Amino acid sequence: MAGVLAATVGITAVAITACARPDTTDPRLVPQYVHALYGTIRVEQLSAPVASRLTAYASTALYAGLAAVRPTMPRLEGTVQGIPALPTAEQPQDYDATVVAVSAERVMLDALLREALPTTRTALTRLADSLLADRRTQGVSPAMAERSVAFGTRIGAMLVQWAAADGFAGTRGRPYAPPVGAGLWANDAPAALYSTQSLSGASQFIALDNPANHQRTGNLSDRALILSRPKSAGTKTLPAANIAGVTEPYWRELRPFVLTAWNQCAIAPPPAFSSDTLSELARNARAVRDTKGQLTAEEREIALYWADNAGESGTPVGHWLSIASQMISERHLTTNQAAQLVLATALAQADAFIAAWGYKFQYNLLRPRMYIRQQLDPTWEPLIPTPPFPEYPSGHSTQSAAAAAAITAMLGATPFADSTSVSLGHAVRRFPSFAAASDEAGRSRVLGGIHFPIGNTAGRELGRCIGMQVVNALHLTPISSTTP
Repeated sequence: MAGVLAATVGITAVAITACARPDTTDPRLVPQYVHALYGTIRVEQLSAPVASRLTAYASTALYAGLAAVRPTMPRLEGTVQGIPALPTAEQPQDYDATVVAVSAERVMLDALLREALPTTRTALTRLADSLLADRRTQGVSPAMAERSVAFGTRIGAMLVQWAAADGFAGTRGRPYAPPVGAGLWANDAPAALYSTQSLSGASQFIALDNPANHQRTGNLSDRALILSRPKSAGTKTLPAANIAGVTEPYWRELRPFVLTAWNQCAIAPPPAFSSDTLSELARNARAVRDTKGQLTAEEREIALYWADNAGESGTPVGHWLSIASQMISERHLTTNQAAQLVLATALAQADAFIAAWGYKFQYNLLRPRMYIRQQLDPTWEPLIPTPPFPEYPSGHSTQSAAAAAAITAMLGATPFADSTSVSLGHAVRRFPSFAAASDEAGRSRVLGGIHFPIGNTAGRELGRCIGMQVVNALHLTPISSTTP
């Protein structure tokens, strides 16, 4: 009898072990979604703030889906502002982490991209379907797949409700009139920068009320042109970037992801406007003017490499997520590490845009183009088009420093190569550290003629503060085993 009982126990143990399949989630799941989101930002012509919101919520959904089945992954409740208490699997072996994560991601993207182009939605649907089909070929049973889809869908629905309460809807469609006065920003982008908004086989029409950003061939290269891809002017959740308008003047009203308030990280106010040639602002303006007049070939390449214009690229949001994504395979990250790296980068950038835009529209400082043309040279033009929002602080500097801080916290201050912009005609660039790359990104805006040095410096300080807030909240630590 004892022998029979022992045999029965042994058979049961084998059966349980067989049912508890090892979690074989491929870390490439994460960069596949990063790649898809970069394309989404580019095709949908999203502004950088809107892109940062999209990627932050998408990264959260993917992470939450994995964490629901993987108890070793840090929870987000109490760390991410307002996020609900998400369910976790009581029996993780009954679910497939990939299927749960993809299902949660699908629900989130379906909600955020409901106004997206049909090609965008189709591409993301195909990605999800292919990932789910791959799991079936890897041995996930129909029953486990069904449970996992339902579980991930439930998590995704909870996160969609959380996202809907972030204040974004209240910023849609509100008119904005910039304050008027000496030294205050106004959108003075010339009509020569506008590109067509509707085209057919017979004609192209330039609509100055809603143009896309266009870089002149005489100033840059043909690869820097932003293509004419007509998009409905009525979209509210995914508006195309509009260089003739004003980009997201109410963005600071959005709920931050990690920061407790948009101005939690303080910066000094910009110098007061003055036409005095000895004033700080005048010195900054002369520095911008003189820099353009003495640009080296390398400096020109730096300015164009980090331009990341809306409609042409994945914006700086997609650029830094792409950098993080490239490190996943290069540093041999696990799925958990990959998901946390991308989440931290995305949340740092999202909070960076909320904070930077808060200060931009608090101070409403004019751009170098306006100051230089009014005070120094009425014919002066920057190397790259001036964006349609105030100067101080630099958004590129802020979000780049924040992203670099998050990536460095996990991967360390190590050299890396960035191939993000190869498709835009740029060679791979190599950097001694992620902080060095973020410093170059900030400096590029001065080289491009669209930011004062003070805007770059303030943005860098702001971004570093925000990045460290995210690092501390998510408990990011270096992964020594990933050093090449």
